[in-house]
Amino acid sequence: MALFDFGENLRRLRERQKLSQKELGRRVGRADSVISNYENNLKTPPLDVLLSFAAIFNVSLDYLVGIEKSEMVSIEALGPKQRELIRSIVTELKHKSTPARGGLSPRQSEILSGLMQEFAKK
Repeated sequence: MALFDFGENLRRLRERQKLSQKELGRRVGRADSVISNYENNLKTPPLDVLLSFAAIFNVSLDYLVGIEKSEMVSIEALGPKQRELIRSIVTELKHKSTPARGGLSPRQSEILSGLMQEFAKK
């Protein structure tokens, strides 16, 4: 059983967002050398820094520290109807089978249509 490599995960998330260690450090109030120490597993960040990382990378703390393997997407900036539609389509896509010939089910198509209409509103 392999141990989770927090530093590698942090590095991967940072590079995915095209941030330097210096820029990430600036955002969390730490020197770039401290970020390097985190990425090399020489230091463990305190909770406030972990929370900042999670917010910057839009992941849960569980994902950040390797407890959960799936990423999350924050919907907090969306309106109530948009949130409801996003939750509906995620549930549909995760738990419902698609038609035998592939493609979307009528319910999935209906939800996606609602999403497009909702996000097209000004």
